[in-house]
Amino acid sequence: MAFIDDLAGLALLPRNQLPKHELQLARYSLLDWVTCGVAGIGEPLAEKLRQLADREGGKPVASVFGGARVPARMAALVNGATSHALDYDDTHFAHVGHLSVGIYPAALAAGEDQAASVEEVVEAFLVGAEVAIRVGVVLGSAHYNLGFHQTATAGAFGATAAAGRLYGLDKDQMRTALSLCATRASGLKSQFGTMGKPYNAGIAAANGVECAQLAGLGFTSADDGLMGVQGFVETHTPQPDPGAGWVTPPPETFLFRDNKYKLHACCHGLHAMIEALSEVRKAETLALSDIEALHLRTAPRWLRVCNNPAPRTGLEAKFSYKWLAGMTLRGDQTGSDRTYTDDICTDTELATFADKVTVEGDESLTDAQAEGALTLVDGRSLTIRHDLDAPIPEEVLAGKLRAKAEAVLGPRGVAIWNRLDQLDGMAAQALGDSLSD
Repeated sequence: MAFIDDLAGLALLPRNQLPKHELQLARYSLLDWVTCGVAGIGEPLAEKLRQLADREGGKPVASVFGGARVPARMAALVNGATSHALDYDDTHFAHVGHLSVGIYPAALAAGEDQAASVEEVVEAFLVGAEVAIRVGVVLGSAHYNLGFHQTATAGAFGATAAAGRLYGLDKDQMRTALSLCATRASGLKSQFGTMGKPYNAGIAAANGVECAQLAGLGFTSADDGLMGVQGFVETHTPQPDPGAGWVTPPPETFLFRDNKYKLHACCHGLHAMIEALSEVRKAETLALSDIEALHLRTAPRWLRVCNNPAPRTGLEAKFSYKWLAGMTLRGDQTGSDRTYTDDICTDTELATFADKVTVEGDESLTDAQAEGALTLVDGRSLTIRHDLDAPIPEEVLAGKLRAKAEAVLGPRGVAIWNRLDQLDGMAAQALGDSLSD
């Protein structure tokens, strides 16, 4: 079978073939996505997109964070961008992107449009996320390094699969939808540090809804817009790995189990360093003036993503090893988005410490790892290292995400996570109603 046929079959896997552990992680992803979306309601980006939705009008079938019901495609656009506005959502390192913000907005919009249950939305998200990961693996790191934002490109295929499942597409229609998505998927890393980055997530979600709806209406597309001649893979990566996406096929293996969740409100490429430095801070009482130098080694990919040496805004600070190193060691609350103000970029203590930090790429490290050394004024050297791939038990992860929601939203965050055991009996429209509360 062609890869696109494998993906179409994956998108339509029967409920009884979906693994329980991954479904539970998908529920965690849903509540974490809602947390990020509610937290982003007041962002200028979100306000502008709600204004756009109001201007465009249309059939009010799907909910918007902080707004009224709008057409499904528009809801997916607004919610995808809003939930990625704070850059506080999950990441899958093999996919090289954020899954929830590109796929859950499409799944929920389609689910509301079709009067589906939350359980069906969660199932659609899981298969959509798996599709996105496997497309991302085929595209490989070369696609990302070339300048494409995989959240939006590979993610659009996942959003299409999720929406298509909820719109009741058959396998031929699902193949058409995925093939059609190949001519819609888009998103560039050049937008990082601007409103364009979260907008990319919204584009992925909206493209998914649109392609699924068109396929359901009988729209036609190339036989294989993904892997065919002049298809998406051939034209969007110089080093594709065509067989990589199906080496360990589902339902036996779901790559989604390696999804990672953000516990710090900044680029995920910084999190291994933050965790490593946090461990030092727990073991040692240090002021920034006690440190002579920090030498950090990281996966080379991150050097073009989150190595801004002199951030000018709070948003740019979220992409700066030098600034986050000082903030972490000083004890700043890196888990709170309110920490990342424009004023922090003119903080003289952090600016002075930034000059002590050197960052280099190390091909031996994965995207989830960071290593290095702190040289202290007293002559000691402290080794630092952390691997985000270290497993976290389900109940521990749930506790950390619940604590994150409470830190970000207070009582409302607690209320969001109190719904965990109620999700399977809830209607998608009821969940949607809570987005605008």
